[in-house]
Amino acid sequence: MSWIELTVDFFINRPLVLMLLMAIPLVLISYLGQRYPTRRLFWILGIPTLISLFILQVPQVGWYLVLLDIAILAIASYDLFTIVSSQFFSVEREVIRIASLGKSHDCELTVTNRSPHPCLLDIKDDLPASFVAEPEQFQHRLQPESRALMRYKFTSHQRGRFVLEYVYLRAASRLGLWQAYYRVPLRSPINVYPDLKQIAEYDLLARTNRLNLMGVRRTRRIGADNEFERLRDFRQDDHYKFIDWRSTARRNKLTVRDFQANQSQRVIFMIDCGRMMTGQSGNIGMLDHALNAMLMLSYIALRQGDSVGLICFSDSIHASIPPGNGVNHLNRLLHASFDQHPNFVESRYDQAFLYLKNHFPKRALVVLITNVIDEINSHQIEQYMSTLTGRHLPLATLLRDHLLFDAIDGYQEGSREMHEAGAAAKIATWRQEVITDLQHQGVLTLDVFPGQLTTQLVNQYLAIKAKHLL
Repeated sequence: MSWIELTVDFFINRPLVLMLLMAIPLVLISYLGQRYPTRRLFWILGIPTLISLFILQVPQVGWYLVLLDIAILAIASYDLFTIVSSQFFSVEREVIRIASLGKSHDCELTVTNRSPHPCLLDIKDDLPASFVAEPEQFQHRLQPESRALMRYKFTSHQRGRFVLEYVYLRAASRLGLWQAYYRVPLRSPINVYPDLKQIAEYDLLARTNRLNLMGVRRTRRIGADNEFERLRDFRQDDHYKFIDWRSTARRNKLTVRDFQANQSQRVIFMIDCGRMMTGQSGNIGMLDHALNAMLMLSYIALRQGDSVGLICFSDSIHASIPPGNGVNHLNRLLHASFDQHPNFVESRYDQAFLYLKNHFPKRALVVLITNVIDEINSHQIEQYMSTLTGRHLPLATLLRDHLLFDAIDGYQEGSREMHEAGAAAKIATWRQEVITDLQHQGVLTLDVFPGQLTTQLVNQYLAIKAKHLL
């Protein structure tokens, strides 16, 4: 009897020994770390499995099968040790610390391989669930003693404070039979604020006199103010008494004087953070649109010398910023608003307006940004906004729901959507009645879709300033 037959008989008669030998590679793998077989190894292991089906018919196949198993085990064991260890990898991340909601930002990952062996790596960053990356992960073959730079763009659809804790690496062995998962600690905090880039866009368009590209209308002032602001070219609707004849003679072109609107007026935002603002418009929530609009209008008002205050509320007062002026005051509004999130609670308008009465008694433009869904909610808005008439200038800004108004326009006659359109039209009619009642009580109103809120709110503010309503 040959040594092969003796070996086979030994293992057949002692199955526990065979099981212990089979467990040795598993123990070795767990000792070496997070290393797992790939699909390629499973396909290779399928070959002896198929051959073993013919052992009963051709017993001689068993000897070759043992040799094949030994060869596969040897090759797999060798390939297991070709995986580059995690201690040879280092990662650096270059990313901004302050991001804008809904805007795309760049991020760079630099992965270094300090080992003397090449390695095929899959790289993925540790992004929160509300972040969308393009591309999501990278695959790169790192040469020995080299580094690679990966760039991607990420967009956040949620405000708040986030921390990127790790960078995940998946290293493949030389033959591709094994793979290892590494988690490299790399802490990078990111604060996602309401949209900040719109301010830079506004400044650029304002300097080039192209604000109409943002939808901002130029409103002609009624009457005149006393404080000189700037010189500009004459237009057909300008009064001749505002012509500056000295500048006209010097430039050889008709030039008129512009005057500033009244300064040191106050704008107070009351932003509802309750259940009425939990809806979505695209990938951005209604509350996010409200905060973006508040931020933009605050910047414009502060530049014109007005003071801006803020009240965020739901069933309690979440944040309160007293009216302040100067562009630096915008930072206080930012820090107070970027952590605000809508809550599934009923908003206490009585507490919010009582807080307004006690803490902001001076006359101001009070901008309430909310939504109306039911009669209870609309009755409270009408009741408390009407009490501001006379002491303040109230502006009720109601956000529309795209699902409601799209159902009115998108139905086909005789279809099921026709009934949905009828119900939506009834709600829209009731909503218009609420707005009409507010207007009859001296409350200014805006009824806009969330995506148009910023432009419409800025235009309304400029119209109020031009008509000297405040």
